[in-house]
Amino acid sequence: MRNFLETGRLTLRPFQAGDLDALVGLDSDPAVMAFLTGGKATPREVYEERLPGMMAGRGRLDCWIWAAIEKASGDFVGWFSLRPDPARGPDEAELGYRLRRAVWGRGYATEGAALMVEKAFTDFGLERVFALTMSVNLASRRVMDKVGLTYLRTFFDDWPEVIAGAEHGDVEYALTRADWRRREIAQRTGR
Repeated sequence: MRNFLETGRLTLRPFQAGDLDALVGLDSDPAVMAFLTGGKATPREVYEERLPGMMAGRGRLDCWIWAAIEKASGDFVGWFSLRPDPARGPDEAELGYRLRRAVWGRGYATEGAALMVEKAFTDFGLERVFALTMSVNLASRRVMDKVGLTYLRTFFDDWPEVIAGAEHGDVEYALTRADWRRREIAQRTGR
């Protein structure tokens, strides 16, 4: 299951050892990290430790994560993932994505996230996909809407560090396999 995936403009592939610098560069951009760490970079040592696990073949209850490569240029543009949460059960996974600021506004987040949702229900046998973000992260919320996830709730967690906008809480969006199928049928039949 961890083979190459494709959209019209992206190739999603397993991570490789040579992706270390690209990952560090992605997480070094304060704008990319604004809604995750308040703009603080992820230290290189963290990715030196994480990358082998990101490259490893995983089972159904582990994270599925792909490097996103722009077909036209061959450049690393970010990543997409489905990460099961053991507390929620084996049939659910969290949709995740992170893209370089240079490609924001091109529709890549929606394109890759839509593929993740499709794969979750067709290839991975999941029953529910959910996504979380800060309430004030409007761009990410638009992606969630565009790929069919529905707003469920706003919640407030205690985070180790408070970042700008945290006072508005976080949001959860979700989509079930049944709702995804209904949407797919409606799109095909025009209903």
